[in-house]
Amino acid sequence: MFMVTIKADEISNIISEHIKQYSREVKIVNTGTVLQVGDGIARIHGLDEVMTGELVEFEEGAIGIALNL
Repeated sequence: MFMVTIKADEISNIISEHIKQYSREVKIVNTGTVLQVGDGIARIHGLDEVMTGELVEFEEGAIGIALNL
């Protein structure tokens, strides 16, 4: 039978390295539903957290500005 011996300091070093490499990247997503589109204007329902003047990104990558809430 083959046994592997791991020392406590080795485990501690491995865990410390993983903690150092950890990045807390947070991406907040607020999703709505497009009700109507015309003349470059989209009426959207469900973006409760959006404020006037805030940039809004659509699924296809288009960017818009929230004007009227």
